[in-house]
Amino acid sequence: MIIAIDGPAASGKGTLARRLATHFGLRHLDTGLTYRAVAAALLAKGLPLGDEAVALDIARNLDLAQMDKTVLSSHEIGEAASRIAVLGGLRSELVRIQRGFAETPPGAVLDGRDIGTVVCPKADVKMFVTASAEARALRRTDEMISKGNAADYASVLDDLKRRDERDSQRTVAPLRKADDAHLLDTTEMDIESAFKAAVDIVERAMHS
Repeated sequence: MIIAIDGPAASGKGTLARRLATHFGLRHLDTGLTYRAVAAALLAKGLPLGDEAVALDIARNLDLAQMDKTVLSSHEIGEAASRIAVLGGLRSELVRIQRGFAETPPGAVLDGRDIGTVVCPKADVKMFVTASAEARALRRTDEMISKGNAADYASVLDDLKRRDERDSQRTVAPLRKADDAHLLDTTEMDIESAFKAAVDIVERAMHS
């Protein structure tokens, strides 16, 4: 069973994906971390982000089990990951790795920006999780403050809007809702309400 979850940054898709994986006994992959891991390696080596040959070599040796979300969640790495995500050859290699993960029994929940459209177009269930930019910025700001980091709502909102524009307008695998994906707008939902709605979507799809 493959569940594909797409959506913009801070929409709640990652939290939902992890909880759905646990609920249905599936494995989970945050595909954004694969880009972040490659970006982090390039930054650590002091290499240019546009060096696709080196990025490809890093991708081919990526160990999905060793990706540390805590380490890879920094703003600097996120910005770098968004920039290398436009490299066509790198995307193709990471899609191959992600698809292999999804197709390994018993299946998986994958979240990202092109899962339902590119990585797993034949997924059993597709969801596009979104929320208003303002709601997402507030969540991201609260999350950063809760971790002891300084955060300015206006700056976070501007950053999210820039990332939305970059992700949705890139020529390779842009962020968009798959035609057959269920739309889940979490603007007015807390995590429990969103999770219940997501479980309902999966269960309806399983029994249809």
